[in-house]
Amino acid sequence: MNAPHALVRVLSIAALLGGVAFAAPAEAALKPGDAAPGFKAPAYLAGAPFTFDLAEALERGPVVVYFFPAAHTPGCNLEAHLFSEATDKFKAEGVSVVGVTAGNVEQLADFSKETEHCGGKFPVAADPGAKIAAQYDAVLAKKPEWSDRTSYLIAPSGKIVAVHSDLNPNLHVKSMLEAAAALER
Repeated sequence: MNAPHALVRVLSIAALLGGVAFAAPAEAALKPGDAAPGFKAPAYLAGAPFTFDLAEALERGPVVVYFFPAAHTPGCNLEAHLFSEATDKFKAEGVSVVGVTAGNVEQLADFSKETEHCGGKFPVAADPGAKIAAQYDAVLAKKPEWSDRTSYLIAPSGKIVAVHSDLNPNLHVKSMLEAAAALER
């Protein structure tokens, strides 16, 4: 093979491998056993504003903190709906849920109460500038002003118990419910 063809082949293989790596699910830097960063953030539950405080929520039991890119976007609508449908299952495990986003934060009041999304069943917190997401290594690589889709189950001790990071919204609830069911009581 001549040099130009060899170079094209090498570049083609590199591009293919780069594409495969880009398509793979993201891997969060925070792992089970790590301390979850504490945070307070403006939030909404059923349209009503309040300040969400992770430390206060952990006093009542384990918390799923799930980061999502932006309110009123297709994948995030689906994910919020799936968490909404599973709220009673999480409560049965003694676990509360909060969604956190850096995208479309001005729409969170409506997003939190709309039946097709959160349905008023769990709060959503605003993270302008993705500052909280950055602490959780949950910043969307292609759009760093938005959160990535990463879910954490945090024990009352403040330690991370489970992590699920994948832009596909379909398995976050299942993964967090399985981890919640496995928690020692």
